[in-house]
Amino acid sequence: MTETNPAPTRHANNHKWLALTVLCLGVLMDVLDTTIVTVALPSIKNDLHFDDTSLAWVINAYMLTFGGFLLLGGRLGDLYGHRKWFLIGIAGFALTSLACGLAQSQEMLIFARAAQGIAGAVIAAVALSLIMDLFPEPVERAKAMGVYSFVASAGGSIGTMLGGVLTHALNWHWIFLVNLPVGAAVIAFSLKLLPDTHNEKADPRLDVSGAITVTAGMRSSMALSTVNAARTIAASATASWSAVGFSTSC
Repeated sequence: MTETNPAPTRHANNHKWLALTVLCLGVLMDVLDTTIVTVALPSIKNDLHFDDTSLAWVINAYMLTFGGFLLLGGRLGDLYGHRKWFLIGIAGFALTSLACGLAQSQEMLIFARAAQGIAGAVIAAVALSLIMDLFPEPVERAKAMGVYSFVASAGGSIGTMLGGVLTHALNWHWIFLVNLPVGAAVIAFSLKLLPDTHNEKADPRLDVSGAITVTAGMRSSMALSTVNAARTIAASATASWSAVGFSTSC
């Protein structure tokens, strides 16, 4: 009578939950940046000479691109590999965080925040797909989704507290620069722990123009309430049609 060795099974289970920890850490970076900025807004306003209207775009630029590119981020992961695009998202988020932290003008900060939102959308979309891949069993998947949801919801509160601490102890630049060491750690552990999977049955088409048009449309709608509405709408429309033309030609 042969005895089965439970050690490999325990190792595989531990591996999955460690991988979930890495995914949650990446998502936590993502969620933190929706709230960590709010505490630092007065300091950003004084340092970069924002007015009350334009200051809102420090938050809106991130949120609009995040929402607009969420589906496209998931599609890229399905087509070209979930781990690959999770790593691209984390690297992009770290680099755009560096750009935000080094910003010395209103335009640079808002542009970097918009780019950061795109990277954040890729992270959030692909992380969910990786959880589905790691936990095929319904019971384990439910537990994993519970952990993921808790981290996503708690991240908002943590961001407010952390933003206050960093702004008071250092300066507002560090609410972005703190993402660099965290992003490096997530990339290092992701290479060891995350599976390299993709959806072989996924539709190969990419709706890049749709993501850009939706984002520009939301941005234009919000810009109607700003002083520089006409200029913002014109810039958004130009960017949208240029992107549509480029994606069509490709």
